Amino acid sequence: MNRLFSASFNYLLVAFLVLGLGGCASTRLPFASSSPWKEVELNTQANPLDIAFVNENKGFLVGTNRLILETNDGGDTWNERVLDLNAEENFRLISIDFLGDEGWIAGQPGLVLHTNDAGKNWTRLFLGNKLPGDPYLIKTLGADSAELATSAGAVYQTKDSGVSWEGRVLDASASGGIRDLRRGKDGSYVSVSSLGNFFATLSPDQETWQPHQRASSKRVQSVGYQPNGELWMLSRGAEIRLNEESGDVESWSKPIIPITNGYNYLDMAWDPTDAIWAAGGNGTLLVSEDGGDHWKKDPVGDAEPSNFIRILFDESFGINSLKGFVLGERGHLLRWVG
Repeated sequence: MNRLFSASFNYLLVAFLVLGLGGCASTRLPFASSSPWKEVELNTQANPLDIAFVNENKGFLVGTNRLILETNDGGDTWNERVLDLNAEENFRLISIDFLGDEGWIAGQPGLVLHTNDAGKNWTRLFLGNKLPGDPYLIKTLGADSAELATSAGAVYQTKDSGVSWEGRVLDASASGGIRDLRRGKDGSYVSVSSLGNFFATLSPDQETWQPHQRASSKRVQSVGYQPNGELWMLSRGAEIRLNEESGDVESWSKPIIPITNGYNYLDMAWDPTDAIWAAGGNGTLLVSEDGGDHWKKDPVGDAEPSNFIRILFDESFGINSLKGFVLGERGHLLRWVG
């Protein structure tokens, strides 16, 4: 009798756990009735990694295998540009930024390009072994001025078109190397260590990285900024977490797991309506219109045979000229049409 009671109890316990967990994660999600995204043909097998615009119509897209494309119609069509680089050098152009006609590109290995005529001409800066790590992220600050962050967690500024660079970080070792790096609107940074075992922050008034424990035992994929300046975190196992208490970067919500399809999320972003977008492997593009409580699959993204690696929104030219893109591997690109 005791053995029968024990077996029955175990079955009930398993059933309870299955039903309970089923409320936290799902293997199926409904499709949204429509999509604000449109597929754009790039005619390349390279991976687009970043996009920046000079004005409402003119912009540049950069990526792997020396990829650089130019648009003059707001991102609807793109044409190949050729840079004056050694044909034997296979650069990964990872970051691009413009402020008016002033623009910069950061590439790996050891590449920084500068333009002051809206991208008509680019000047290559020979960094040699001056900077630790490879260029990872670049931000245009003004005329002849930029801020460059490297894969070693170093941050430098130039005010003379890259002739000289002044270090902003005294000791970059606390960053743990970089697997993901984001810059906030106020000049702050958040990074994920190369192993994904912790993340680090750097405020504008700090000279050393501040390391922080991850939210769970699962490795961190990426950490970025919400519109209100608080952080979000993506971890292995397709987990999403949001800062729970304002100003506390170590206070995290319970994990949000919209769907368990075997693919991790690689990026997140908020659109102008405050809907949350999450992108990941195998065409995973999800949207939540209620702060992350409920999610739907985007029908255009779901049809793309690609891993989505980045979501970008740019309101620099006003809400009526919003730029939005989802970047996918092997030349896949979606453009926001609202």
